[in-house]
Amino acid sequence: MMRIFHVSIQRDQLELLTLDQLVPPNHLVRKMEAANDFTFIYDLVKDMYS
Repeated sequence: MMRIFHVSIQRDQLELLTLDQLVPPNHLVRKMEAANDFTFIYDLVKDMYS
């Protein structure tokens, strides 16, 4: 016997998330971000952007 299923997909739904919402508070990436300072990179690449 063949069954036909009708699945309703609502494509008009939109959910906005930030990276902070996706990364758990105790994740290693958060610890690395707190320990490292990469602000010097902005000075190194400022001539490459308009």
